[in-house]
Amino acid sequence: MSLDHYTYRVTWSPEDGEHVGLCIEFPSLSWLAETPEEALAGVRKVVAEVVADLEANGELIPQPLAEKHYSGEFRVRIPPELHRQLALMAAEQGVSLNRLASAKLAGQVLSR
Repeated sequence: MSLDHYTYRVTWSPEDGEHVGLCIEFPSLSWLAETPEEALAGVRKVVAEVVADLEANGELIPQPLAEKHYSGEFRVRIPPELHRQLALMAAEQGVSLNRLASAKLAGQVLSR
């Protein structure tokens, strides 16, 4: 596992007046800096230190999201009336309910 495989993000923090470096796999960690580059370098350093500490103590190290396997399936409970509306919409468009729901989640418009 490489520290480079973690999901890093740098954004502006209006509250702090600085850039903040974040790591999705370690939501409690962040690093404030004047430049985006410094914020990224800072959060990467903190993640490296935390991973080293976890390793040294035999604790579980979070798996990078990029290395996880996704099945492509998840269940969503919806009200029966919405289920009916979506089934009708799918039938009208000549696609499966799964295809319609997948397209809607992706923000796509289906065309015949």
